[in-house]
Formats: sequence, C-alpha cells, structure tokens
Amino acid sequence: MPSNQQRREAAKRKLERQLERRAGRARKRKQMTIGGIIVGAIVVIAVGAVVVTLSGKDDNTTDTTAASETPSAAAMPAGRATPLPNLVNCTYTPAEAATKPNNPPRAEGIDTTVATVSASMETTQGPIGLTLDNAQSPCTVNNFASLASQGYFDGTTCHRLTTSDSLKVLQCGDPTGTGAGGPGYQFPNEFPTDQYAPDDLAAQTPVTYKRGTIAMANAGAGTNGSQFFLVYGDSTLPPQYTVFGTIDETGLATVDKIAAAGAEGGGADGKPATPVDITSVRLD
Repeated sequence: MPSNQQRREAAKRKLERQLERRAGRARKRKQMTIGGIIVGAIVVIAVGAVVVTLSGKDDNTTDTTAASETPSAAAMPAGRATPLPNLVNCTYTPAEAATKPNNPPRAEGIDTTVATVSASMETTQGPIGLTLDNAQSPCTVNNFASLASQGYFDGTTCHRLTTSDSLKVLQCGDPTGTGAGGPGYQFPNEFPTDQYAPDDLAAQTPVTYKRGTIAMANAGAGTNGSQFFLVYGDSTLPPQYTVFGTIDETGLATVDKIAAAGAEGGGADGKPATPVDITSVRLD
C-alpha cells in the first residue's frame, strides 16, 4: 500500500501535469476569447496552486505566483443542511508511524450536543484563543482535543506561513516542523466537504475561508491528522479542508504580528521569519 508521502508526491505530479495542460489550453483561448474567459483560466490555476500549498507536505519551492492572483469565490455553506445526531461515531484509520507518541482518540459515541469547546493555545509569540465548532465537525474537534490533552502540540513549531493575496494562513501541528509529520492515523473530512455530493463539481470550486477560521491541512480527502492552519485573512480554497473552529481577537492579533514579519527569504510562502513555537494547547 502506498504511503501518504508517496500519495502526496503522486498527487503533486498529477497536479503539475494538469496545470501544464490547462495553461496550454488557456494560451490558445487567449487568442480567440474575451478577457472574462481568461480570468476563469487564472482561477483554475490559482486553485491548483493553493491545493499544493495546504497539502500537508512541506515544499517551500511551490510556485505561488498563480496563488497571488485573487480569484472570485463562491460562498461557503452557512452550516449543515441537516444537523448531526446527538451521538456520532468517528473513523480513525492507522497510517504512517506517529512522529510523536500519542493514543488515537475515542471513536464511538461522540457527543455533538455541546455546540462549542474553548481552547487556549500559548505560543512564543503570544496567546491564541480558539473556539472549536463541535456541532459542525465533531470528529475533528474530538481529535484536536485528544491530541491537546496528551500534550501532542506542546513544543512544536508552526512551520509554514503563506502571505499571498488569496491565501493568508499559518500552518501548525507537525511535531517534526517539516510539514510531513502526523499522529499515526488519519480520518475523513467533515464540514464543509461533507455538504457536497462526491461527484459535485462545486466541491472543487473555491469558496472563502474567512479571517479567523481554523481548518485542517491534508494530503487529499480522508488524510486529516494533526496539521491545521489558522486563517488570518480571507482566503480562497476549494471546500476540501475541514473547518473546525474560529480564532479570538487576541489570537488574531498574535497571528497578524507573525504574518507582518513575513516568510523567511521574503517570499509569499515558507517558514515564518519570526519563529513560532506552541508551548501548550489546553481545553478551557
């Protein structure tokens, strides 16, 4: 069975081939179509670029030029079309070896009646208060709470900062600080991904992940683990990244300070120029 690393590399190669083909078609269309259609082609390229950026694999050589364009975005679903049952079961499937010891979360009888859970993340750059949306994404919140209670995030580095016009995120949650680490298991996407049918093309159309959103990074559907990203500016992404909470104003001020210093080397994507370590994550 191919590893997550192999799947990520294969997905990236496939995406690069798709982008090359799309770019070729776009050049042809440019000669015989109006500007509005050309803008559509730019949107497609931008979406591809941001998918690579949040794949959970650290690759600071990713071309973020297309992502710096600001594509139009559809509205993210306002909430679940149908509320979840009071109790749900989750699926946490073994994956590559854990990069920091931990026990997988409890998987059965997860209570969804508690709408939100508060958490405090302390970092070397300041506090980041979190409100976790248990009613929308209970299996993701259950996972985050389990890892936090075991000290999994303590002493880890937020390894990636993206500052393009259409993607403004700080990515954390990997004990290795490389973007390739995880807890040794993976689990399916939740809201908003599960609000689309599997064959719905709208699931690949960018939506706005609003400033203050917390979402899971992944290497494709069903590969969520421990890595998450904090959105400090409205960002456009396909609805393929589970939203599981929001950041408070104090936390946004902390992330804004980190973002203001930019990425190492002055590019739009890479390690934060101001190092950010998580010292603790605790449920309030």
